[in-house]
Amino acid sequence: MDEGFETHRQELRRGTIVLACLRLLRTPGYGYGLLEELAGRGFDTDANTLYPLLRRLEKQGYLTSEWNTDEARPRKFYRTSEAGDRLADTLTSDWRELALAFDTLAD
Repeated sequence: MDEGFETHRQELRRGTIVLACLRLLRTPGYGYGLLEELAGRGFDTDANTLYPLLRRLEKQGYLTSEWNTDEARPRKFYRTSEAGDRLADTLTSDWRELALAFDTLAD
């Protein structure tokens, strides 16, 4: 595949990662665990993409976070906020409508 092709694939997937994170983080999770969960569900991404995304979503109010210092290594756990839940519901609905619209396009 050429570079332009891969760029378009990355652009398409970038938005799906946002929605996948908002939905998965309805149950609290930390970065590395989220990377594994995303990959296991077919949303391959890397840490250089995920961690800035988590920080941005938190800054925008769609995620909340807290540090867990109970273990030997402190971890920052993220959770979808109420605003993030509303956004996830809206994006999921939009995604489903788009999937239906794509199905109407000629092959």
